[in-house]
Amino acid sequence: MHPVPDIDDLRDVPRFEDVAAERGWREWWQGSAVTLADHRARTAESLGPNAMPLTLIAHRGGAFLGMASLIASDMDARPALTPWIAAVYVEPEARGQGLGTRLVEAATARGFAQGHATLFLCAEPRNGGFYERLGWRRIERDVDGLDIFSLALVSRAAP
Repeated sequence: MHPVPDIDDLRDVPRFEDVAAERGWREWWQGSAVTLADHRARTAESLGPNAMPLTLIAHRGGAFLGMASLIASDMDARPALTPWIAAVYVEPEARGQGLGTRLVEAATARGFAQGHATLFLCAEPRNGGFYERLGWRRIERDVDGLDIFSLALVSRAAP
């Protein structure tokens, strides 16, 4: 059995900046007009002094295991919705161990702690069940091929 991975703010573990940028680019942007350099610059914003963007890194020792972010906007088609849980990623060898759940819950807790009453995320329809099991509510379907979910602080407090 492996020890439980740590989940830390990228500001506290900046050694994972490059791998987080590369994994995010490869997962969502490779083959698009967004270059790896563009995505590295976007990831570097999580090292700044502002509360957002925020990137949480899951790691065990020196090994990167995954990430999740809290950002102002993740969908140009819905600019009024803010903030968003985004870039939820778990390395293939670490999947199926609850790490995605832990990352989403940690990012969600940070968003609520910052005073946001509602959070949003978008996901491929095939991944919707994962978020629904965590209490997220699907509020729109097929917006640029993705479904949009929300989670309100009051829904987290309900029995």
